[in-house]
Amino acid sequence: MRLVNKNLRLVYLRRKQSGKDKQGYALKGWSKAVPLLINLQPAGGSINAQIYGESLNYMLSGKYQGNLLKLAKNEGDGLCVDVGPEADPDYEIVAIQEFTMHKNISLKRRNK
Repeated sequence: MRLVNKNLRLVYLRRKQSGKDKQGYALKGWSKAVPLLINLQPAGGSINAQIYGESLNYMLSGKYQGNLLKLAKNEGDGLCVDVGPEADPDYEIVAIQEFTMHKNISLKRRNK
């Protein structure tokens, strides 16, 4: 399955970063933005409604072709969908399902 170019949307991937400062306190932040082309749609379906309940209204479902997102590696990373690449991400990757030609990505809106 190939994704049609006219349906692809430019978003920015920001990976979660953590570390410690000089005093040993934990630092949390986001990496530099990496552009991605992804097909985004509102999440839906009876299975998702049973899993996520009322928070389904704040979720997106996406299809992605490429190698920047990996199963069990990028869950928890952020995507800048409705904000610029320098801002904190407004969506977080909840789940990634890998198929032969594409990946299904479940996104949940972050609380600011």
